[in-house]
Amino acid sequence: MELYGIIGKPLAHSLSADYFTRKFASAGELDMREYRKMELESIEHLPTLIAQNPNLRGFNVTHPYKEQILPHLARLSSEAQRIGAVNCVKVEEDGSLVGYNTDYEGFAMALGEVLGGEEVKALVLGTGGASKAVQRVLADRDIDFLVVSHSDRGDLSYEELTPTIIAAHRLIINATPLGMAPAVGECPPLPYEHLTPDHLLFDLIYNPATSEFLRRGQKQGTRICNGQRMFVLQAEASYRIWSRLSRG
Repeated sequence: MELYGIIGKPLAHSLSADYFTRKFASAGELDMREYRKMELESIEHLPTLIAQNPNLRGFNVTHPYKEQILPHLARLSSEAQRIGAVNCVKVEEDGSLVGYNTDYEGFAMALGEVLGGEEVKALVLGTGGASKAVQRVLADRDIDFLVVSHSDRGDLSYEELTPTIIAAHRLIINATPLGMAPAVGECPPLPYEHLTPDHLLFDLIYNPATSEFLRRGQKQGTRICNGQRMFVLQAEASYRIWSRLSRG
């Protein structure tokens, strides 16, 4: 039985195990493949996880390990190397780990579906691994953007978000875990009162379906999009990687 899974901390919010179990069932693979949540207290525990599960063939990576995992990988796909973050790993027959980024494909396709050819400027909330994929998509689409963060890794702090900046950036993307189940009451500290129906809020979070970030936008009449479509698209891309590489 081939084992697949997801690593991160915490994993209570993750629906990946449910999704891939259904995926394997629909493909007639439940007698061949299993998918589990594999919560790690530290990325330094990854070698132990690999050693204890010799049938592990691939796994997804979520917060906070999309960047921390890089030193543990033998090589990266060109996309993952370009982004500097990994959310999908293939375990080779010799036990070496190869990193991929399917967040890029998932976000690019989901954003294209909701945005179309609309011209906007964007604010990206957060600076982690998910944010890196978002930033690369925006850059490739020639969308001007600023990164907002509590840390000095961003272009702006939340305190620097003026009404003028909010008005000029009609696409606002939450690439932080704020508001993710079970902490559903949290949200990025935006001046939500300055949002308008011309704005589009895109949340990478898919559980809950309507985060506090999106709910506050709805109150201002904004368009909203959650992370469900991106989740499905990146999961399907992971499945294709594992299937292509394991079956030739």
